[in-house]
Amino acid sequence: MNMKLKDKVAIVTGAGRGIGRGIALRLAKDGADVVVADINSETVNKVAKEIEALGRKSLAIVADVSNGESVNAMVEHTVAKFGKLDIMVANAGICQVKPAIEITEEEWDKIFAVNTKGAFLCDQAAAKQMIKQKQKHGKIINCASIAAHSGFSLLSSYSATKFAIMGFTQALAKELGPYGINAVSYT
Repeated sequence: MNMKLKDKVAIVTGAGRGIGRGIALRLAKDGADVVVADINSETVNKVAKEIEALGRKSLAIVADVSNGESVNAMVEHTVAKFGKLDIMVANAGICQVKPAIEITEEEWDKIFAVNTKGAFLCDQAAAKQMIKQKQKHGKIINCASIAAHSGFSLLSSYSATKFAIMGFTQALAKELGPYGINAVSYT
């Protein structure tokens, strides 16, 4: 086990399955204690147990990233258990495969609420906590996508959210750099 993240505390949203689960397990293998956050209670508990089986501490939190109170509570519970926050991975997201002319206003709002507003709320709560604790090596990592570089047919709403994530993350990096907090996105 590589311990380059020993004594670091990470939150990973959308960690109940897929890429988020993989990120959470990788962080644990690298020595971090990991908060597994997802909207699905069954999957967060399962992944938290997998992390604990790796010898790391974990906390399972059911969170709705599109809700500010839920996100703030997630960060508060993290700090209450671990005493700090070093890494935020805003990975939670949804996808919709549908022609643009068939997307309803409600569907458009929902994907933006989860993908874009969710990243904003997670990043904002994490940044406030990192600044408060005078964290000089904080990491904020947002999930973009190849769809953030080129729009794809039938993925117009998803692509739009990921383009927004790229721009937001670039601006956030400039704002948080003076605090020693690095903000990046992955595709």
